[in-house]
Amino acid sequence: MKDLSGRCEVEHFSVDCPCRLLFDQIADKWSMMILSVLDAGPQRFNEVKRRLEGVSQKSLTQTLRKLERNGLIERRVIASSPVAVEYAMSELGQTLLPPFRALYVWTKEMFPQVEAARAAFDAKAA
Repeated sequence: MKDLSGRCEVEHFSVDCPCRLLFDQIADKWSMMILSVLDAGPQRFNEVKRRLEGVSQKSLTQTLRKLERNGLIERRVIASSPVAVEYAMSELGQTLLPPFRALYVWTKEMFPQVEAARAAFDAKAA
């Protein structure tokens, strides 16, 4: 996925392309959901966890760290008793929201067609 100039190319998906790793890190389900949740504004860890039914504490922690490392969210320690941590979208993270919203709209609009395709596939397999 990287040519000689260092640019990523979709046609190749080279195993050593750094864009491939970044794509993997931002396009997984928890990352997309966390960014969508933080779109509403800064939130503490437990608030994010409550809004993501089914996410384990370990998965949430790992994904938040990954998003922070990639510059998509910011982590702020709140001096309170006990100490609290708040997460917010960064400016860079905000740039991902329009494509995520478009994907979500597509998912909602096309879901009936996807269900029909699944049913047709399953009927052929049976």
